[in-house]
Amino acid sequence: MSETTTWLTQEAYDRLKAEFEHLTGPGRDEIVARIAAARAEGDLSENGGYHAAREALGLNEARATELRAKLDKARVGTPPDDGVIEAGMVVEASVAGNEMRFLLGSREIDGSGLDVYSPDSPLGAAIYGRAVGEKVSYTAPNGKDIKVVIKDAKPYTG
Repeated sequence: MSETTTWLTQEAYDRLKAEFEHLTGPGRDEIVARIAAARAEGDLSENGGYHAAREALGLNEARATELRAKLDKARVGTPPDDGVIEAGMVVEASVAGNEMRFLLGSREIDGSGLDVYSPDSPLGAAIYGRAVGEKVSYTAPNGKDIKVVIKDAKPYTG
């Protein structure tokens, strides 16, 4: 969702913000302390604890960067119910003849067990900006043409 808004429920926003604050505060401090302790042991070339802590710091920083980007683009609430499909909507569609109900958006916002498709995915890109009743198609990664009939779309409410 590089250029699109990330719609988040208040609960999802609060959860992501708390995780971000932990990763950039106490979580980072804890890993930096582990690196310092391992460094104090001496020879770093054979120090597994040092290398593991450095890798943990890299993963921590990557997740913090990902969360910062999501939070910066986040809009709390629900997208407008104006008939236009966008991120943050639960969509019902016939995809290649199979009935599907899924969330168009970010996995970060849903705890209901719905399948989630990014607006940047082939299916998401095909329906983004479209309206209920429209018929569209997209090319699957295997090269097949997939037909989609949009049957319903409502803002995700949690």
